[in-house]
Amino acid sequence: MFEGSLQNLIDELGALPGVGPKSAQRLALHLQASEPEDVTRLVEAIQAVRTRVHFCEVCGNLTESDICSICRDATRDPSLICVVQDAKDIQSVEAARVFRGRYHVLGGAIDPMHGIGPEDLRIRQLLTRLGDGQVTEVIIATNPNIEGDATASYLARTLRAIGVDTSRLAMGLPVGGDLEYADSVTLGRAMEGRRSMV
Repeated sequence: MFEGSLQNLIDELGALPGVGPKSAQRLALHLQASEPEDVTRLVEAIQAVRTRVHFCEVCGNLTESDICSICRDATRDPSLICVVQDAKDIQSVEAARVFRGRYHVLGGAIDPMHGIGPEDLRIRQLLTRLGDGQVTEVIIATNPNIEGDATASYLARTLRAIGVDTSRLAMGLPVGGDLEYADSVTLGRAMEGRRSMV
């Protein structure tokens, strides 16, 4: 076990998702041995993300602008909205290269065990976006787990009540998994084989 600032760095790196104790130690030792300008660039990149990146005013994607590049893209189909749990899920769907509509990020999933209800998600903003009647289909692409399924069911009932067609990604994604870890072929097939939630 190290001590002082090196151990503090290992502890902080180890707190990051997906970074175990050994990886945290390797990263910390690498940073300690790196050239000062390399470490400075890393620190500046982290600070820039914290100060410049925020949520898109329209869809909730991560962006440095008020409105993200996907929402600004006039070539995308405005009649289709793909609803995802988190901004990182947009990257997974985009990697499949089969969806050319717009997105809406909920900011999580319904999870009563952790005190997260529909009012804690960006559902109200989604309903506002649907108000002009331009959207003909909402594709629900929440994670295929208990929370994602509960969120999808809630959205399907809510959207059906206002007359919006909804569909859900087809099976093929592993149950209990996250979109972030799905390969592009599986995700592409799931998008193409989506089914209506009637």
